[in-house]
Amino acid sequence: TVKDADRNSLGLPIGFPLPNWKSALAPPRAPISGVWCRLEPIDPQHHGAALFEAFSEDTENRIWSYLPYGPFENVVVLTRWIEETCLGSDPLFHAIVDQSSNKALGVASYLRINPAVGVIEVGHINYAPMLQKTPAGTEAMYLMMRRVFEELGYRRYEWKCDALNATSRQAAERLGMTFEGVFRQATMYKGRNRDTAWFSILDREWPRMKSAFETWLTPENFRQDGEQINRLCDLIPDCS
Repeated sequence: TVKDADRNSLGLPIGFPLPNWKSALAPPRAPISGVWCRLEPIDPQHHGAALFEAFSEDTENRIWSYLPYGPFENVVVLTRWIEETCLGSDPLFHAIVDQSSNKALGVASYLRINPAVGVIEVGHINYAPMLQKTPAGTEAMYLMMRRVFEELGYRRYEWKCDALNATSRQAAERLGMTFEGVFRQATMYKGRNRDTAWFSILDREWPRMKSAFETWLTPENFRQDGEQINRLCDLIPDCS
């Protein structure tokens, strides 16, 4: 039933009011530190060599399959690409640095940033094999969400990927994101079609998700061999 407050003068249903809405903030070019990793604004000279080394562990170059760029033949080419592509404010690229090794093992960015309506996307995510399926990899996504909702005041956090990218879709679902559908023939890259799968988290969903992430990320949730005790999805209400 549509509440009276959500009808206009013609009696038609409308969205709920936002009388106290203020524009969100643009993401700062500033690091974010966690227990397992830290996010640093990407720097070609500081991060380029470590990223190339880490990415090269994927000898089949599978990590580049669903990205519109890469693989890069050597560190010079990768560093040049970072210099030419990754130093703007949208997308705002971060290197994901492992706290224990102090090495950059992946990248992620904020993009399609719209502070006026409080919508932001996370994308250009690329994890080297050493970062995949690790607490640091999960924590990086948690830290980016936390900044968006708690520091910057966004209402909606989006994740989009090639609809054929099963790994990315599974990751979004594991992180508690809601699948919203597929935009058919949304774009093209590397000479092929892309149908785009959409996922999101809303600000009202964040508090319960934050609690789940923080419980999962505690060192006590992992055995000495690194195996998790509680699954993240078991801690997030309604996680698929």
